[in-house]
Amino acid sequence: MKKHFAPLLAALATSLMLASCGNDKPATTETETTSTVNPADSLAALAGDSARMAKPEGVMVDGVAMTADKDIVDNAMAAKSVSTLVAAVKQADLVETLKGAGPFTVFAPTNAAFDKRPKGFLAGLMDPASKENLKGLLTYHVIPGRLVAADFKDGQEFTTVNGEKLHISIKDGKVMVGNGKDAPATVQIPDVISSNGVTHVIDGVVLPLAK
Repeated sequence: MKKHFAPLLAALATSLMLASCGNDKPATTETETTSTVNPADSLAALAGDSARMAKPEGVMVDGVAMTADKDIVDNAMAAKSVSTLVAAVKQADLVETLKGAGPFTVFAPTNAAFDKRPKGFLAGLMDPASKENLKGLLTYHVIPGRLVAADFKDGQEFTTVNGEKLHISIKDGKVMVGNGKDAPATVQIPDVISSNGVTHVIDGVVLPLAK
């Protein structure tokens, strides 16, 4: 009789061990999934930027509050002084890109900045035949990542979205951006926080160096 029960007991013990292993697996998977959440993808990142700026209510541009619940494009569309830039972004089909997750750091030339360029400069870029040139110019003003003014240091160099280098200089506490050769543009309104990045309003259009 004992000989007949021995195999049954062994099989029962094996079944219990397998059941125990099966019950443990979901708990392990759940723990791993929870631990892979990236805290930088949460709203905490935006709160951190606002704290560093000491302006959690947003930044005023043209009398309108630029708030972190809107993306870069939506905030820009509410500011009259960068309407030329907004029109250029639309012409270059970059609206969806700059409304994407990013994050992006954008140096936004004002309307006056475009007006300082030679006559015909903007009209030429806005010509449908110059769409790729316009896109290249605009993406030269965009850096991947979320950078507020306090992050910039004199002498820094960043690779822009179009692949060319953008140079940072700081003088009398003012952040300036340029191509490393021509006179740089100065940041007039820094740290405009949006849901997908940061915009710094500048007083000049920066041109990438000719190859």
